[in-house]
Order: sequence, then C-alpha cells, then structure tokens
Amino acid sequence: MNHSKGFTLAEMAVAVVILAILLFGALMPFSTQVEIRNVADTRRTMDSIKEAIIGFTQANGRLPCPALGGTPSGSAGAGLEQASCSGTFNGVIPWVTLAVPETDSWGRRFSYSVSPNFADAVGTTFGCAPVPVPTQSSFALCSVGTLTVNTRSDSTRALNAVGSVLPVVIISHGKNGFGAYTPSGATLPAPPGADETANANHAGGTTFVSRNPTTSASGCNDASAAQPYCEYDDIVAMISSSALIARAVAAGKLP
Repeated sequence: MNHSKGFTLAEMAVAVVILAILLFGALMPFSTQVEIRNVADTRRTMDSIKEAIIGFTQANGRLPCPALGGTPSGSAGAGLEQASCSGTFNGVIPWVTLAVPETDSWGRRFSYSVSPNFADAVGTTFGCAPVPVPTQSSFALCSVGTLTVNTRSDSTRALNAVGSVLPVVIISHGKNGFGAYTPSGATLPAPPGADETANANHAGGTTFVSRNPTTSASGCNDASAAQPYCEYDDIVAMISSSALIARAVAAGKLP
C-alpha cells in the first residue's frame, strides 16, 4: 500500500513561525524598521569601540584620552586623543587614535568620559597606595573609577546606580542627537530633560543616566513621578574597573 506523506506538527509549527515573522515585517512601518536597525548597528559599533579601548589599554598601560568634540573632521588633530587629557576627561571617542568609526548610525560623534586615575601618565597617580607599585600602567589593582551610570525607578523616579566607580562611559545621543557633537564640530541643541542633559555634560560630568527610551511630552519632568518623562533615546555603554584591570593583568601590565 502507498502511504501519502504530509507535514509533521513540527514542520507546520516552523512554517507558522516563519509566516508570522514575514507578516510582522510587512506590517511594521518602514521607518520603525530603520530605527531598530540603527539602534542595533550603533550598539554593535559601541561594542567594537569598547574592545578597541581595552586593546589600547593593554598596549599602552592607560586609557586613551578623549578627542576634542569641537574640532571639525579633516582639521588638524581631529579624532586624536588629547595630550595628557589637557586637564579634562570628557570629550568624544578618539576615533583616529583607536581606528574606530567616528559617528553612530545617526551621524553624531560618541561622547566619551574617562576616570583620571586610569588615563594619566604611566606610573604616576593611582588613586590608592598599591604594593607593589605598578611600573607599566597608570592604574593599580586597587584603583577605582570616578564615573557613575544611574537609571530611574519608574514608580518614584529615584536614581539608582547600575554602574559605579567606572573608568569609562561611552554615549550615543540617539536619533534626536540632543547635546551631541557633529562631524563639523558643532554641538546640537541641549536636551529638554534632566537625564539627557546629564549625558550631554561635556564640561566635566561624572554622573550619567541609562534608561528605557521615552517619547517627547509636554510638561515633562524626568525627576517627578507626577509628570511624564522627557524624551530620551540615548544609548549608554560602560567598562567596569574590574573588567579593565583583569584585561591589564592578562596583558602583563599589572602584577
């Protein structure tokens, strides 16, 4: 007897899932698909920047200093780390020094902040009293960063740390670009809300905010649960002191 062959339940389930994905993609607005891709691409770029920063540290025993955000692309010094950080530890990713992309998916430069103890000259200030004293790095096993990344409680709007004593914070200012530097060296308008304002503090900010995206709203107030959040679409990445120290040990820069 000849037995006819049909689909198994597993095959039918796979077919239904594929059909659902195709329908979802067709129904989702094209602009939304573009933004999802831009966010994903920017996160991947930030991951590669983190690895480039760690690689620089393994080779040089210190973090790279920021580049000047106000220097137009193509000008002298554009994309190069500042010499000895010139007394400031906030700026943009030194994309030429690290050989990484200059901008995120929206064409704005990545803001970059570093802790002084991790970016000063090798063998100088460690922020602690290490024994033995490192000779191949600007930081020690006991060094801790000075940067903090907070998030907000949606119920109370209280700030809670999601990263503390950090040596590195990297920020994409998202689609709205509020406070970001452009390749021309211009600074885009300041954000309306407190959280994006903290991330756009290029004059020595040490506390930043990472939270879920929110759209623009009238009468907004990031700190008040009685009012709607202000617009927020920043993407924040960080490197912890422990992770950086572990990689420095692996590279032989620390005992």
